[in-house]
Amino acid sequence: MTSPAVITRKSVGLRSERGPLLAALMLTTALVALDATIIATAVPSIVDDLGGFSQFPWLFSIYLLAQAVSTPIYGRLADVLGRKPVMLAGIGLFLLGSVLCGVAWTMPALILARAVQGLGAGAVLPMSQTIAGDVYTLAERAKVQGYLASVWGVSSVVGPTLGGVFSEYGTWRWIFWINLPLCAVAATVLWRNFSEKVERKRGAIDYPGAALLSAGCALLILGLLEGGQAWGWLSGPSALALLGGLALVVAFVLVERRVAAPILPLWVFTRRVLVASSLTAAGVGAVVLGLTSYVPTYAQGVLGAGPITAGFTLAMLTVGWPIAASMSGRLYLPLGFRTTAVIGSGLIVAGSALVVLVTTSEAGLLALAGSCFVVGTGLGLAASPSLIAAQSSVGWAERGVVTGNNMFARSLGSALAVAAFGAVANAVLDGRQPVGPALTSASTAVFFGVLGVAVVTIAAVMGLPRGAARDHEEPSAEPSGSATPRRDTAGRPAAPEPAGSRRAASS
Repeated sequence: MTSPAVITRKSVGLRSERGPLLAALMLTTALVALDATIIATAVPSIVDDLGGFSQFPWLFSIYLLAQAVSTPIYGRLADVLGRKPVMLAGIGLFLLGSVLCGVAWTMPALILARAVQGLGAGAVLPMSQTIAGDVYTLAERAKVQGYLASVWGVSSVVGPTLGGVFSEYGTWRWIFWINLPLCAVAATVLWRNFSEKVERKRGAIDYPGAALLSAGCALLILGLLEGGQAWGWLSGPSALALLGGLALVVAFVLVERRVAAPILPLWVFTRRVLVASSLTAAGVGAVVLGLTSYVPTYAQGVLGAGPITAGFTLAMLTVGWPIAASMSGRLYLPLGFRTTAVIGSGLIVAGSALVVLVTTSEAGLLALAGSCFVVGTGLGLAASPSLIAAQSSVGWAERGVVTGNNMFARSLGSALAVAAFGAVANAVLDGRQPVGPALTSASTAVFFGVLGVAVVTIAAVMGLPRGAARDHEEPSAEPSGSATPRRDTAGRPAAPEPAGSRRAASS
């Protein structure tokens, strides 16, 4: 029998009865969020110490690659083994990777250590979202998503600042050593405040499928990340990566059709609400990547802002996101997931159009920051309801794989954006120096691409369920500290659900 941690239905916040658990989820999210931003400002110091300037982009690529390919596998393992052991294993891997990064003696060693960190991050982020879906009710999840999204907003400001401080006044190695106490505290708090009962089933892990999925996605994302950068799109390495990855993914699909407990069940690609949620997540990943990559460059290279000012301009994106995410529950409960997400995606389109207008009219930094805030508000109203809609359409035994698939879709959207927007910028520059009018033209072309993705995202959210938001099964209201089965939507005790079982989605 599977059963989630049981909670008392009280207020949501750090001072509530579930405050320690929420703090643990925020802290584990901070591990990934800080690591995504803190290393950027330390790259010059790392290169001065270790050398390997031509290799430093792999510090980012290998991390994103390892995180993306492992996320759907962790999602399935969480439905078989439980959330807690997968989360703790992810924190352990992240801790190990941080130690290895801190003692790295060459650039290749640091790159391999970053891969270990990425494998840990691939478990930490989706498990935080999955546990939140298990423990909190439908009405509460919007507030919790706001708390988790706020971690990204704070990290976008604190991360680069800490990286610069450590590099200038200490050593770049501290950007990794700081993870050690954070990992220890997060694991301890989670261990003490989250409990679940899981009946583990032998033979429930699809190892061949996991290997094919990991290898296939790794080659595809590697080809997308490095195509046009490390090698040409029509080169042998590009063809090997993309065609080889495609062949492995086809083999994975053939294997998954025959195994009893697939690592990534193919039904996640057939249910309308799950497909719509994943496509929305991919669009969100592409929009975020496009803006975070080119807004600071435009602010510095065209508008003449300094690095800190350019960073704060982009930070408005991550300020609007958590504010809107925390308030989205007030909209999706009466209006429904789809209406709320349509409003959000409309704001993304409006904000993206304003960014284009800023670049074409050469407006100032305040206009650019305001445009980013509008996009961030839209992201909070689109990303959170679409994820919660996917989680609410399934039971406990499917929520891990559904959440993992959603996180994977966002990573894939980011990887596609790296390739597409990079190709657009390079085509516009075409050998010209990226300054003045050339940089303006390249940035404007990329922002038009972001606008196009935002428009497509509106079409994606139309697949979300209509009507008032509903939950497949609400967390029980028994006293905290005892594990009991969930209750159905009518309040009756739900029947025990074997690990890996399938329930019809309520869409």
